[in-house]
Amino acid sequence: METMHPDVEKVLFSEEDIANMVKRLGAQISEDYKGKDLVLIAVLRGAVVFMGDLMRAIDTDLAIDFMAVSSYGNGTKSSGTVRIIKDLDIDIKDRDVLIVEDILDSGLTLKYLMANLVSRGPASLEVCTFLWKDVEGKQAAIDPKYVGTHCPDEFVVGYGLDYAEHYRNLPYVGILKPEVYA
Repeated sequence: METMHPDVEKVLFSEEDIANMVKRLGAQISEDYKGKDLVLIAVLRGAVVFMGDLMRAIDTDLAIDFMAVSSYGNGTKSSGTVRIIKDLDIDIKDRDVLIVEDILDSGLTLKYLMANLVSRGPASLEVCTFLWKDVEGKQAAIDPKYVGTHCPDEFVVGYGLDYAEHYRNLPYVGILKPEVYA
């Protein structure tokens, strides 16, 4: 059992849970994209840890690239304003694109990003999210093809997920104590 960080209230997903999710997703993606021109695009910075594990679990040729977008700042909710901070370095025209995301909350940022990428002419465009937050009474703006798991509507950190650039290096996903971000 991992040592729990003092700012974490409860561990939701252990290292073993995460490894099993990644293995399952990698097998599914490998099957679906065998023989295709797959490009994984990680949304920085949160998805970098998940992308590193996921790409090693995929058993088919692929390329990777990164985008950085901002809609949160140091807050706990999306500001609704999306800025592209780092754009792609490779051309995705006529290629099968899979956006790799750390967590899907409202999906508004991802919806904006997908519209931007569709305009570049990929052969296909899908989303793989590590976590899909269950927000009561709300439907996410997009429906991902691949989901690691659902998580409660709590402020979660670890495995790439942060609060104000902290906790990304935790090897598990846990609920951050409210007094930390209140």
